Amino acid sequence: MLFFARTSCSLLLRTPLHFLSLLSTTASSSSSFSISMAATVMESNFPSTLVLRGKSMAENDFAQSLKHNNTLKLPENGTVSVLLQSELDKPLEKDSFEIDLFMNSLSTNRFGRFLLWSPRLASTHDVVSRNFDEIPIGSVCVADIQYKGRGRSKNMWESPKGGLLFSFTLEMKNGRVVPLVQYVVSLAVTEAINHLCDKNGLPCVDIRIKWPNDLYLNGLKVGGVLCTSTYKSNKFNVSVGIGLNVDNEKPTTCLNTFLKEVSSLDYKFRREDILAAFFCKFEKFYDIFINQGFEALEKLYYKTWLHSGQRVIVQEKNEDVVVENVVTIQGLTSSGYLLAVGDDNQMCELHPDGNSFDFFKGLLRRKLE
Repeated sequence: MLFFARTSCSLLLRTPLHFLSLLSTTASSSSSFSISMAATVMESNFPSTLVLRGKSMAENDFAQSLKHNNTLKLPENGTVSVLLQSELDKPLEKDSFEIDLFMNSLSTNRFGRFLLWSPRLASTHDVVSRNFDEIPIGSVCVADIQYKGRGRSKNMWESPKGGLLFSFTLEMKNGRVVPLVQYVVSLAVTEAINHLCDKNGLPCVDIRIKWPNDLYLNGLKVGGVLCTSTYKSNKFNVSVGIGLNVDNEKPTTCLNTFLKEVSSLDYKFRREDILAAFFCKFEKFYDIFINQGFEALEKLYYKTWLHSGQRVIVQEKNEDVVVENVVTIQGLTSSGYLLAVGDDNQMCELHPDGNSFDFFKGLLRRKLE
């Protein structure tokens, strides 16, 4: 299973605290178990390989130049060797990410066309964020295993095989909408799964979005999203990380376990198909988002998320007394927080308190005029 925790960002002072929120995927804090296992099994000095591959001839030429110039910044202090896919001299291990299968399934113009893949990596997110200026915008890094997934309080988490673990890059100009891109990413994941179900005649695998960026299936968490950004040369360099439990049912569930329960067809989700379908959906949604705003995607987003009409408790301090009030979630505000209405018909914006692991515990209310 893949683990993650919340982080914070000092760059985007006016953006929701949850923008830099979730790394990969985990079980909910409300589940019947606690997340306590630090990633100590996989030692960081174990050698690994990072394989480069492009979709087009020009992108493969770039891969060759990148390797030749030795410009990639790798966090493992020399324990990761860089190879072109054409230089692989032996068959990949069973269940390794199939690069050719992914590239042949990919039909995008920008995203996912330059791939960095490793059987074992500290963090895909570190690779793309540290090499933002070295690789094309839209490049993706995929790992079969992660052993230093970042967690809260400097925890490190192990992500074993069976998950789709990847990070990719975006470049954005408008800082006000940067926090909303995580919602576009989450929506693209759910729609990619829907597309594969429809394409293969499968029953619906109804992945739902828990605000701000968790992915749930049948009441259990199966995925999550992390977005981080830096501001440079009048642009926001955004690194997006996603973890999705495809074929590892521990400690909660995974896509293929659920599919086996609801379908008699001999079909299993493959990470390569999901990743290609994701980028196809994301490229479409991202263009709509940039050109028309998130409002153009809201109807589909609300159809997918868990919270319309949900009643939640907010706590407010009145002098020395903590008062609890119940409000009903209506949607999202323009800044990406939760829009809610109280029993007194007062509209309000809900903020996480920045301390609770579960965003729906410790919500703070700001009244709207």
